Amino acid sequence: MEQELSGTIGIVVVAAGRGERAGASVDGPKQYRRIGGKPVIWHTLKLFLDWPKSGPVVVVIHPDDRALFDAAVSDLPARHALLVVTGGATRQESVLHGLRALRESNIESVMIHDGVRPFADPALLDRIAEELAAGKPAVLPAVAVSDTLKRADAGKIVTDTVPRKDLHAAQTPQSFHYQSILSAHERAAREAGSDFTDDASIAEWAGIPVQLVEGSIDNVKLTVKRDIAMADEKLRGNALPDVRTGNGYDVHQLEPGDGVTLCGIFIPHDQKLKGHSDADVALHALTDALLATCGAGDIGDHFPPSDMQWKGAPSRIFLEHAAKIVRDAGGTIMNADISLIAEAPKVGPHRQAMREKLSEILGISLDRCSVKATTNEKIGFVGRREGIAAIATATVVFQGAD
Repeated sequence: MEQELSGTIGIVVVAAGRGERAGASVDGPKQYRRIGGKPVIWHTLKLFLDWPKSGPVVVVIHPDDRALFDAAVSDLPARHALLVVTGGATRQESVLHGLRALRESNIESVMIHDGVRPFADPALLDRIAEELAAGKPAVLPAVAVSDTLKRADAGKIVTDTVPRKDLHAAQTPQSFHYQSILSAHERAAREAGSDFTDDASIAEWAGIPVQLVEGSIDNVKLTVKRDIAMADEKLRGNALPDVRTGNGYDVHQLEPGDGVTLCGIFIPHDQKLKGHSDADVALHALTDALLATCGAGDIGDHFPPSDMQWKGAPSRIFLEHAAKIVRDAGGTIMNADISLIAEAPKVGPHRQAMREKLSEILGISLDRCSVKATTNEKIGFVGRREGIAAIATATVVFQGAD
């Protein structure tokens, strides 16, 4: 995306936080959780990349999140226009890193925005830009406080009611004359520590007058797990859920040996399963089931038995690969169910360990992992103890298309 940098507005999107209040997720910190089929940060960045007045866009990320970030923006239009820098130990430090990255850009103003506010809109950005163009050195979008406010003591006993007249809830993007806020941040880092809660408070501390502009009630910050769920519901509207079920079947021949590996658990036995890898028939079937949910072929397409690098390989490699394909396609694994068909060895004593192994490999809770076993009543090749078969079913919910 070609941009004229002179006189344009630089953008700093802060996305280096850990988001502990949103809870743990296989998708990573909250800026990488999916809403409406895309990561939160994808929606946030698209707003600024599409806004005509945007100059250079800097994204500040955690040093551990580069792979997560690259995956999140892989299909973002004009992602090549993003400048990515790593953040510091606090939000304040991260913002300063982002501001310093704009030193050579020849911008006049800068907008500093939370990466987890995906619902800011172009009209809000235009209102802020108008104030900046009018010469205001600092512009803060805010909404008037409508709730009655109470002050409480350490024991959570209300001590008084706080008058809400003239009180406003601050939002982002908080916007400034670039050199002024960069200097204020540099000075605050030297003289005042790193406990400022937002950039407007640094401007206030530095004596820069801050102009309020009408914010947006939709411009919420996604903080806890419920916020993310509600954002997803908002973007999805009444769309039907995309729930897919895949099935997999595999069988391996038994031969004399010292044990079999099933669901990643080795069970001592007087036979072993014959195969190119560790011949874990259960994980092979589940791998096929997961691949089926997104039309990604079967295990042989990804790990051909003719390839000697897979000789003796643990089958969890195959299952982890299939799970990654599913997640990269926007899928969330909801359930994995395996039925083992064998005369021996007995599966019951090992069922819990098998379920725990599936939970570990797939990154889903134990209650979403099921392992069952049955005999073939001494009928057929299974009944004659010539082989073990497995049937697997996987349920995956996919994010809807844009």
